Amino acid sequence: MEREFLKDLVTWKNSKRRKPLLLTGVRQCGKTHTLKEFGAKYFDNVCYINFESSAKFAAIFDYDFDVERIVRELELLTQSKIEAGKTLLIFDEIQEAPRAITSLKYFCENKRELHVTCAGSLLGVALRRENISFPVGKVNRMQMYPMNFREFLTACGEEKYIELFAKWPTDRTLPEVYAKPMERLLKEYLVVGGMPEAVNEYATSKNFETVGKIQDEILADYADDFSKHAPINEIEKIRMIWDSVPKQLAKENNKFMFSHVKDGKRAHELEAALQWLKNAGLIHLVELVQNAEVPLSANSDATNFKVYLSDIGLLGRRLSLGYKDILMDDTPNTNKGAVTENYVLNELLCMQKNPYYWRSGNSAELDFLFENDGKVVPVEVKAATNTQAKSYKQFCKKFAPAKGYKLSLKNLAVNDCEGCSTVSLPLYLLWTIR
Repeated sequence: MEREFLKDLVTWKNSKRRKPLLLTGVRQCGKTHTLKEFGAKYFDNVCYINFESSAKFAAIFDYDFDVERIVRELELLTQSKIEAGKTLLIFDEIQEAPRAITSLKYFCENKRELHVTCAGSLLGVALRRENISFPVGKVNRMQMYPMNFREFLTACGEEKYIELFAKWPTDRTLPEVYAKPMERLLKEYLVVGGMPEAVNEYATSKNFETVGKIQDEILADYADDFSKHAPINEIEKIRMIWDSVPKQLAKENNKFMFSHVKDGKRAHELEAALQWLKNAGLIHLVELVQNAEVPLSANSDATNFKVYLSDIGLLGRRLSLGYKDILMDDTPNTNKGAVTENYVLNELLCMQKNPYYWRSGNSAELDFLFENDGKVVPVEVKAATNTQAKSYKQFCKKFAPAKGYKLSLKNLAVNDCEGCSTVSLPLYLLWTIR
């Protein structure tokens, strides 16, 4: 299955400012597979080191950080040649070898011509351990996400729609012959999500029940990680938050409330557990802004936020949304609204946007805002065809954005809203946002 992230890796490969690469992302989103594919396509050979499966590799880093010695010993143990410019060196599960993480500083300083990449299932968590000397300023960092809708289309053999809509004019209505199949494909994606194993199964078998079993296995693996890798005093708190996130997201007012995790619990008691889930890539936080001026980061309120899951298929599974609920029942409900909103967030993240949400007292709330070319872009999300958006209108009146989006299942159109050029964009064309 083709991953768009390969383009980012090629850019890294060709950069004159390249440093060793740290690749983070939620477990099972395809990091290792993508790095191996990258190596196979763009290098003469790949030297793959897995620190979890073999302790002998970690021992190489115990003596010193002489990178020439390290490379020689890696060549000996793997029986492969490591040549700068020709070899991709992959350190997988590097969180199991803290000194290997530290060694990246010396690879950067003394052997930058060698292409070094690193990944790990819980690398984001490991990097925050006190016993790891992190090579600040000596690595490039990238985050990988589950497969987006466009990648899902490609995996399912429907890339013709990507080519068709890549340059589709925003003022041209979509004929039903295109709109209907795209709506169907989007709903399939909302069920399957973007975890590569689930997507591959669906692309091969078109069996939602088998996909559901795969999703259950992934969720079980995540639960096991809590016990194996989280601090003992945080495990139960992590589980409580993990159980609470889907329920809170499906509420009408889906701002995350620590008090809703468990009666009597306060923010300071649960913040570390929430941060652990975030570091593991399992959740994403979207912070509140009330003053929608650039830069949005300067106006955000870190104490008020919404929490989303890393994958919409897993969210639907945790909300007990069956495939028939999404595919065959058009009745709006808060569970489907939560999955749709989470879908929009994940797509924006894959486009390297950094979304926030806006609220004005108790009278208005806008789902997402992001910056584009120094301007704020508002986004309103509706799960079906109802696009009545009083909050969007209020936002446009107050902040006068030049352009915005109303996302729903309604057809493509462009209208004026309080002076803002507003694109009514079908949810399945979200990836065409510029």
